[in-house]
Amino acid sequence: MSRRIRMLGGILAAASLLLLAPNAYAQVESGSWKTWSPGYKVQTAGCGAVSGSTFKLTCSSSSGEQRAERRYDTYSSGTHQFEGYFKINSMGGSRISLKQTFNENNGPFFLLAVEAGGRLYNVEGGATISSGATVGTTVRVNTVNQVGSSHRTYINGSLKNTVSSPSGSYYDKFGTYRTASGQGPISVTWSNIKFWTK
Repeated sequence: MSRRIRMLGGILAAASLLLLAPNAYAQVESGSWKTWSPGYKVQTAGCGAVSGSTFKLTCSSSSGEQRAERRYDTYSSGTHQFEGYFKINSMGGSRISLKQTFNENNGPFFLLAVEAGGRLYNVEGGATISSGATVGTTVRVNTVNQVGSSHRTYINGSLKNTVSSPSGSYYDKFGTYRTASGQGPISVTWSNIKFWTK
């Protein structure tokens, strides 16, 4: 193999990697974002189970606490952005929270949940956020919480929901959590988790 062919092969391989992976770094909104690396704890209750980045509710119980989540470090000022991709591997239940922005002062603040059929909605108020979160489909989620101002949710890069964000202490969670009107089973894999702040 000639040197020119080897060089061309290397260039094509590098170009293909760039084409395949741009979304891993595709934070939304402009500005001087800085990478943030909060720590986290894994939380499980009831029939919740975690294996690496796959989160499951293995039962169909419609009562009691059923959760399998990562809970990230608390922040109380500034603007914080979360980005992650989820894929529902299987879903026999409905109305399961996948991503939370939790207000430590006032309890649940923003919960992004999925219904059977793929509708994504805000548990607080029930507003539809998006559709298409069906089994086997990868969905990108970005949440931007500007403490004391607003909380914005993007699905696949498009702004879908904005709510007021009061002052206080917050943290991000993702995984699977049975809402008050929901039940499993469900299996979800999250990937390419990133955080930024400014």
